[in-house]
Parts: sequence; structure tokens; C-alpha cells
Amino acid sequence: MPETTQSLPVTGTVAAGSNGMLLMLTERLDGHDTFLTGRLQLADTPPVAVRILTFDDVTVLRLLDQPSTTHAGSWTGTLHLSHGWRSRAVPSDLATAADSARRDLAALDDAERRYALTFLAEASTPSIREARIEAIVSALPTLGSNA
Repeated sequence: MPETTQSLPVTGTVAAGSNGMLLMLTERLDGHDTFLTGRLQLADTPPVAVRILTFDDVTVLRLLDQPSTTHAGSWTGTLHLSHGWRSRAVPSDLATAADSARRDLAALDDAERRYALTFLAEASTPSIREARIEAIVSALPTLGSNA
């Protein structure tokens, strides 16, 4: 397992998914990386690899290697995250581009901001990052407009 930067106590329930067992967390993980992997440690079992899927109102852990036994009902464990917290801060290049274009970054709600920042953070080259900044900025309303 890569170096763990965060270990969180988690609880949830088991749900059946089309690709096997899903573990629905009781509380949504706010501000953590999503669509990345972590390791879930349930009581008296070795850690298992999970994919973290955080949506607007729920976080689901999908087991990457389905265990031979199936848990039912409620569960308690520790989620080990090697990826840590996702920044909510608007990077300076995006803020500068929005200011230059007189566009309103504050118009984004929490979910839109999270998606925009994740989209930008996943850019693999400077040219892709610039194109993504342009796409985000062009979708923002003009400062002072109600749209």
C-alpha cells in the first residue's frame, strides 16, 4: 500500500451492485478524492482495495477484488487514503483567467465547483490545462449578470 496520508473511521451498509457488493457510507465523504482507490480495513480482516465514488449526496466504496464471503447489513471500518484531501481552493491561473474575462467563479455551487476543480486538476499537460481553464471560464456567467 502506498504511504497513507489519512485514515478515517467509516460506517455504512452493504448494497448489491451490478458488478458485486457496494459499501454505502453512512456519511458522504466531503473533500476527498473520488474515483481513486483506497484501502478499507474491516474488523479482524486484511485491508481490501476499494474505489471511492463520491456523488452529490452519497459516497460508495466499490470493492476492487470481490471477497469470497459476502457481508450483510451494517459494517464499521477504517478507510485508508493515500490520496488525501482534495483542495477546494481555486488555483491562481483559473482565478486570473476568470477575472480577465470578467466571469463570476462565485456563481458555481459546491458540486459545480468540485467538478470544475477536479476536471482542471486532471489535466496532464500545460496545453490541456489551458484548454480546460478556457472551457470552465467560458461557461461562467458574466460578472454582475443573473444568469
